[in-house]
Amino acid sequence: MAGDISFLAALKMGMRWHQARQRVLAENVANANSVGYRAQDLAPLSLRSAVSLTGFRPTVSTEAANPRHIAFSGRGQDDGFVRTTVAGYEVTPDGNGVTLEDQMMKLTANQLDYQAVTTLYARGLGLIRTALKRNA
Repeated sequence: MAGDISFLAALKMGMRWHQARQRVLAENVANANSVGYRAQDLAPLSLRSAVSLTGFRPTVSTEAANPRHIAFSGRGQDDGFVRTTVAGYEVTPDGNGVTLEDQMMKLTANQLDYQAVTTLYARGLGLIRTALKRNA
């Protein structure tokens, strides 16, 4: 990503965030009947992380404290984005805090936002291709 143009790098970050959020929201829907499960979401993508994208790499790593522990290396499940627990108003008697209607609205909005970001990315690439053709 070091050679990326900054606005394209920011759009890539946005696409990764929306993909990770889609995964979290899908987990919420899948656990709608799990006892004690509370809905989660990703913290909003901050302007600071979107602006300073050159070389973005999550800095979280795991370490085995005991030789019998399993060490994990590689990217995190959510690509370094912060998960938060949603403070819902509706909690079932078994402690489940997932409201399917809310999750479905969030999934739809997230999908629309992702499509907007991918459209902007494609148009940005198109502008660069046009500029390169005219200078050639």
